[in-house]
Amino acid sequence: MKKREIFSDKNSNRGFTLYEVVISLSIFAIICSIALTSFLNLVPKYKLKKAVWEVNSRMNYARYKAIFEGIKVRVRFGPQNCSIEKYDINKKKWKREASYFLEGVMLKATNNPIFHPTGTVSNLASVTISNSWGKYKISLAISGRIKTVKL
Repeated sequence: MKKREIFSDKNSNRGFTLYEVVISLSIFAIICSIALTSFLNLVPKYKLKKAVWEVNSRMNYARYKAIFEGIKVRVRFGPQNCSIEKYDINKKKWKREASYFLEGVMLKATNNPIFHPTGTVSNLASVTISNSWGKYKISLAISGRIKTVKL
């Protein structure tokens, strides 16, 4: 039987050199930076889609709040926000209920729609939401129907 040496020259040549590790890590870093820039280019797209969903859902919320509570509810639009206001009959004033900031987009509205307890709307509105990725238009019909179109 041959006796094998545990610490022989054959076993000491296994593994990676420092040069090989540095090269492989630099290649990995380059690939990660390319992937990161492509993902960062998608951020405006998802901010736009989130803002469109937010405005659409807030308008639906205002309509259903008007129907279920039997009061007038208004949606007000600013350059980067929308707010829900309900009409106080006793004080004869609009009272802000909630305000929502929309990050990374610009809003342009033709009007601030008022939803009535019957579900209809006055002050018909057309809201344009845009950023560097694209543009969407949300239209509001007199019946309260909300339609979203990509421009």
